[in-house]
Amino acid sequence: MSASISSKTFDFLKKLNKNNNREWFNENKHLYTEAQGNIIQFLDDLIKEMSDFDEELAKIDSKKSLFRIYRDTRFSKDKSPYKTNFGASLGMGKGNQKGGYYLHLEPGKSFLAGGIYMPESSVLKQVRKEISLYGDNFLTILNNKDFKKHFPELDQDDKLKKIPQGFEKEDPMAEYLKLKNFIVVYQLKDEEVLDKNAAKNMNKIFKLMKPFNDFLNTPFLD
Repeated sequence: MSASISSKTFDFLKKLNKNNNREWFNENKHLYTEAQGNIIQFLDDLIKEMSDFDEELAKIDSKKSLFRIYRDTRFSKDKSPYKTNFGASLGMGKGNQKGGYYLHLEPGKSFLAGGIYMPESSVLKQVRKEISLYGDNFLTILNNKDFKKHFPELDQDDKLKKIPQGFEKEDPMAEYLKLKNFIVVYQLKDEEVLDKNAAKNMNKIFKLMKPFNDFLNTPFLD
């Protein structure tokens, strides 16, 4: 029997959203522990499914892939101590040097993502070079019917206004070269998250991201 995400887990996140303070959290720590356990169990199943199309993922420890619920408030105006979501990095995270996958679970705001997020400048330069040199291959992936249906466009946040240094202004891939992140996102409805077949269904969407990640990772293959 495969694990599914419990409605109790989403109930906990909704309550935390309304009571984002240490006193409430400490009094209800058992709810957090239960929700966290449910997510880890679900991730075990999801990773198992995903390792069928990417064996590298089999090495991921579901517990370690889950981000901490405690927020770093040192440089933030928002001093709420807790995140109101569960996030898991399946080979993808801030500054990660290769394409991977990410799961974000939050009532009304869940999503799946893939690609490279906030790479170091040296990595960013290599990815841009690859896109400039092999633009046709890149566009073939982006314009694949199933891919485009699930991911109509790349995430456009934090984009340069001009072509980065070292590239021609007339480069046909100019708009993609301005990106600082190379990310695709698929929004999930709550009923999709809570579906008893969620791991299998999410796996199908993550699998569509693999050619995109493979392209991004090409410059870094040994």
